[in-house]
Amino acid sequence: MAELLTLAIDVGGTNLKEGVLGADDTMTAGPNRVPTPHPATPAAVVEALVVLAQPLGHFDRISIGFPGVVREGRVMTAPNLDNRLWHFYPLAATLAERLSAPARMANDATVQGLGVITGQGVECVITLGTGMGFALFENGRPAPHLELSQHPVRGRKTYDKYIGDAVLRAIGRKRWNRRVRNAIGFISTLTNCDTLYIGGGNSRHVKLDLPENVRLVSNEAGITGGIRLWDPKLDDLFP
Repeated sequence: MAELLTLAIDVGGTNLKEGVLGADDTMTAGPNRVPTPHPATPAAVVEALVVLAQPLGHFDRISIGFPGVVREGRVMTAPNLDNRLWHFYPLAATLAERLSAPARMANDATVQGLGVITGQGVECVITLGTGMGFALFENGRPAPHLELSQHPVRGRKTYDKYIGDAVLRAIGRKRWNRRVRNAIGFISTLTNCDTLYIGGGNSRHVKLDLPENVRLVSNEAGITGGIRLWDPKLDDLFP
């Protein structure tokens, strides 16, 4: 049986990234990236993703990580893009039609998490980028998605406003790291997770003595985790 190739798409508030993965998680083409269009309307983002895929060659299926709440292939929220226009947008079906391959979509932190978790116990993933992504897993299965980034963490500040990229630039790395340390404590208490993973583009700025159960992971998992969306164990999540 021929190896199935997966086009993994990582939609971010700052960049769009794509790569083609083989069955053993190795990247056979890419990763390619371009800045996220601004304004980040659905039409502009879809067109950029289609163009980005063209030089990557053949693939059999598509995985999409999207920064917001997604359900049954549709975007429900997109807080770091043009939120209003994205509401209920059928991104998975649109890309499946434009790229001529079946597509599955999940929250971007969920996709990154699938690329790093061990599948043992309760595992939590946060991604530090334009905003903060969050995903929770139990024995390898994603829990129902919680948009924790939009929850207040300190006064009226949400996690996005507390440790997002704009805040890092505004207050500097030292103060931002103190906030990240606080967030790790809050999230660990909230989830009581066995392991907490920190990824995303700004994880490279984390300079802390981390607890034993907290680990920094490669941002490339946002792409390489895409193949896990096609694990037969998750078929019931994509009717």
